[in-house]
Amino acid sequence: MKVRKSIIFIVFFILVSLLFSSQKIKVKDLHQKYVEWLNLTKYIILPEEKEVFMQLTTDRYRDIFIETFWKHRDPTPGTPQNEYKDEQIKRFSYANKYYRRGTTRPGWMTDMGRIHIILGSPASIEKFEGISGIYPCQVWYYYGEKGKALPTYFAIVFYQRHGSGEFKLYNQLSDGPNALLIDKKGLDLTDYRQVYEKIRQLAPTLAGISISMIPGQYPYNYQPSPRNNMILADVLESPKKDVNPIYATRFLDYEGIVSTDYLTNYIENNTNIALVLDPIMKIHFLHFSFSPKSISIDYFEPKDKYYCNFQVNVGLRKGKNIIYQYSKDFPFYIEPEDIDKIRGSGISIQDSFPLIEGAYHLNILVQNSVGKNFSVFEKDISIPETSKLPKIIEPVLGYKLQDYSSNLHIPFGVADKLLFVDPQNTFSQEDDVVIFFSLMNVKRKLWEEGKMEIFVNGLREKEPVNKSFPLDLKEHPYNEILSISYVIPAREFSPDYYEVKLILKNGEGAIIDENNANFIISQKAIVPHPTTLAKSFPRSNNFLYLYSLAYQYDKVSNYEKAEEFYKRAYLLKPDYKKGLLEYAELLQKVKKFDKSLALVENLKDDKDLKFEYYLIKGKAYMEMGNYSVAIKNLLEGNKI
Repeated sequence: MKVRKSIIFIVFFILVSLLFSSQKIKVKDLHQKYVEWLNLTKYIILPEEKEVFMQLTTDRYRDIFIETFWKHRDPTPGTPQNEYKDEQIKRFSYANKYYRRGTTRPGWMTDMGRIHIILGSPASIEKFEGISGIYPCQVWYYYGEKGKALPTYFAIVFYQRHGSGEFKLYNQLSDGPNALLIDKKGLDLTDYRQVYEKIRQLAPTLAGISISMIPGQYPYNYQPSPRNNMILADVLESPKKDVNPIYATRFLDYEGIVSTDYLTNYIENNTNIALVLDPIMKIHFLHFSFSPKSISIDYFEPKDKYYCNFQVNVGLRKGKNIIYQYSKDFPFYIEPEDIDKIRGSGISIQDSFPLIEGAYHLNILVQNSVGKNFSVFEKDISIPETSKLPKIIEPVLGYKLQDYSSNLHIPFGVADKLLFVDPQNTFSQEDDVVIFFSLMNVKRKLWEEGKMEIFVNGLREKEPVNKSFPLDLKEHPYNEILSISYVIPAREFSPDYYEVKLILKNGEGAIIDENNANFIISQKAIVPHPTTLAKSFPRSNNFLYLYSLAYQYDKVSNYEKAEEFYKRAYLLKPDYKKGLLEYAELLQKVKKFDKSLALVENLKDDKDLKFEYYLIKGKAYMEMGNYSVAIKNLLEGNKI
């Protein structure tokens, strides 16, 4: 089972790493039901969503995508009915039935049909038909939906251009009020007031709407303002304003990778990553705090507890090459009295792993088996090359600091301190703002004479809060890697956006390095922070971290560093057989066959690893040109 999971996981990250190269299908080649769906959603679908849909390769994925499309617009996702979908179908059918007047096109394709599908039925309609001197017109009045950037009350005009055909959408700016007049003789069409007065004589309530979509607003000199075009553009875009297309792009990225029952349930997340230099092992760790914006929770009756179950898959790749990957499960049981807190503040899944210097693409995929949700974080990261110069490692911010056992490795824990982080870096004035950072390559002279300056600067324009905090390095016990935490009560800052700037200076006051971070002080009295899910790791197993680094160096073909870390790991735990096998294979890559053979002899009496034992020996002897011994060992392996 473990082997099978590993193979699935490898395939997953290989697929993730490949560039998507499939051709877009043409609408005419789609099944009729998908053509009808594209017609139905013509005015509400985002360009990104359509782009993704046209790249899907099977009807199965098209069906899932359509289900996801409606789900992301459902105003009441906890119920079986999708009111938004039902309303769109109702509007589409109505448009096809009632707006074909004067045209051979389907009603949904007309201007009236389009506006009805986008905005629904108007609050009221005023018709100007059969009025002498005015082309037939209709004015639809609407109340703007809150949150759609529309005016509180506005009017949309349709008119029959030249008195026949379908009713076209009238544009105050590009058509102009004179387009509504049949007889323009004697009018100066550049004199908007004159044209306005002419319309007012024939149809008083139409005159104002002919120059402004906002009833009662009269632009300067009665000349229609570009503001009308902006309002009209907002109307046409209004169905798309509260839809985040990221779910669609994720759907495309993970088609065929995440199982289909998860694809309809993409959840956004807040994620914070931090590079921390471990002062004990003197290697870099990437710590992350991953917080889904919503979580599905179920009830487990036998234990009288609520629960959710997360699987975290982490991958690191350089170009198309996967250099590191792992998977962990985070089951989480919740006491009934805590369920409201969890629903309100959410959870933060935290973990960390060692990594080598270089530039990579990080991928974190989190799946919750309850509710079949998945969420993804991706980012290009860079780990600095080995240097002898003093350097500030990127600061990490938290809202609480507490002691913990230095015998354990835990996410956002360094030495004997544990930092509590919130991925949003948002604090209430009841919190502490904890600034944690590491200094590397600190020589004794710099430690004795050097200083840190911490500047916290508000970003608002008027009367921002600016504070500075000096710090002598020798206040901390000497180490070439200094791990420093500085605690500032958040009540010292008023609500605002802030920048933290760290500056390292030598004894002469010269700047050696600087770095920065950002945070927010909220206006809320209390900011609920997510509950942390994390697993500690005994430092007695540090050899596993060294093997991880050796594996990564091997993957980037830095065999010298790989051999160094394999040796360090092996010396810490000589009886760890999986690592011993990797080490022996690496020694063969660097042509150190005698060492590989000596190492693999440790597996001679292990019945479970007989095949690997003979295989490595056979390959080594073959490379050395001793074919008879090579064949003998390979045949022994073949028996197994």
